[in-house]
Amino acid sequence: MNLNMKKTLWIMAAIGLAGCAGPRPSWMTVGPDFKSPEVEVEDAALKAPGAGWPVTTNYTATGEFKPATEAEDPRQELKAESIRQWWRQFNDELLSGLVENAVSNNRSFLMAQQKLEQARWRLAASWSDVMPHITGSGSATRSQGGKNGTSGRKFHRDLFKAGFDATWEIDLFGGVSREIEESEARMQKANCDLADAWVSLSAEIGSQYIELRTIQERLTVARANLKLQTETYDILKSRLDSGIGDELAVNQAKYNVEQTRASIPKLLAQEESLMDSLAILAGTMPGALHEQLKNRPDRDWLVEPKRLSEIPLDVMRSRPDVRAAEFSLAAQVAHVGVSESLLFPKFYLNGSLGLESLRAHQLFRRDSLYGSIGPSISWPIFQGGNLYANLKAEEAAMDEAAYNYEYTLQKAFGDVRTAYSAYTQEYHRYESLKGAVKAAKDAENISQDLYKNGLADFNNVLDAQRSLLTLEEALTISRGQISQDLISLYKALGGGISM
Repeated sequence: MNLNMKKTLWIMAAIGLAGCAGPRPSWMTVGPDFKSPEVEVEDAALKAPGAGWPVTTNYTATGEFKPATEAEDPRQELKAESIRQWWRQFNDELLSGLVENAVSNNRSFLMAQQKLEQARWRLAASWSDVMPHITGSGSATRSQGGKNGTSGRKFHRDLFKAGFDATWEIDLFGGVSREIEESEARMQKANCDLADAWVSLSAEIGSQYIELRTIQERLTVARANLKLQTETYDILKSRLDSGIGDELAVNQAKYNVEQTRASIPKLLAQEESLMDSLAILAGTMPGALHEQLKNRPDRDWLVEPKRLSEIPLDVMRSRPDVRAAEFSLAAQVAHVGVSESLLFPKFYLNGSLGLESLRAHQLFRRDSLYGSIGPSISWPIFQGGNLYANLKAEEAAMDEAAYNYEYTLQKAFGDVRTAYSAYTQEYHRYESLKGAVKAAKDAENISQDLYKNGLADFNNVLDAQRSLLTLEEALTISRGQISQDLISLYKALGGGISM
């Protein structure tokens, strides 16, 4: 290798290292630089909605519960740190086990993990573009010609070759750097998507678990009412058989019993469906958890009421889906830079080094060595406007990603406000239903006494028993709904995961 070739090699290597170095001046990298978007949020959006904890002795002029003042509100303030591992607040080891085991067993969550793994490897692949690309090759060929050929004589020749070809793109305008930025942003988005999948999975398990326990409690209510109605029917049937009863009342009691009995199979089917669904969410086969889930503990799952005074902006911006939208924007901003770099020339340092010989035993001698090195340039001078149009399309996609981020943040605030309002108002409904159930029980007892004493007909008993069943079931559903609304609130607040 002569002095001029050595000098050229060192100059091109220096240019290449400058083009592949880490932080580069902005004038050397085409395309916009990403900055975290600033979104203005009105004070009204930061304030949590919904009335305070109901003071049951105070009512408004329309008869509704009057909201408590802040001083009268006994609820615990819901802080961001209290959301972490929210499922443990229900003090149910089975629920906690289902949620925590799903991390390593739930198939949909494992698929989300593999998407993150793919993004990590794609990022690693993008880094290869800053390195020289070297290709090795080798060959052994025999050429033969006849007397009638162009040479006018018969011959054969062997040629043995082995060597390397190298190409190194000099990232002078930062197109490769922007590709790496894009891959890094997409990997971070995949990480946020995984966290969002975990938030959704844990919330789904919690919600379905509470729904299962609510269904089982509704079965208990239905069976208790079925027993009460059956006892009434048996008494009436016995009196009719003795010749002193009322056949109409017996038939009315009979269809009341059968109507209640008919509601049980549907609840049993829902119970089976929820147990199967929970097994799948936990990452096991349907039926595998029936023994654990079938027996309902004698308790409810209401936790101490929570209060949310304001919706923290930093918590909203840290929600996994909001962060994923931010990284999508970052990736698209970088992709605009990649598209813009295609308008500029690309510089390469090309080289080859190898061995070539007509005889195999001389291939590895010094005289068989050959090589070349030198720069090259590629510049798309005319493409019919294709590159410019693609750049404008990517800029429009960047604006779309920015709007998507703002929309995702708006939706996050809406999720919290909706969930908190539902949680608060369901407590109001629950208080009213408790009073209604007590009144229905008293009405059922009174109607039985009046009928037995001949002071009222049996329709009053039927109405009282139907109302009792309806209201007790509504109270059970409301109690379960409060817990489900609280889980929805935890999910809306990011599930305790800060990205």
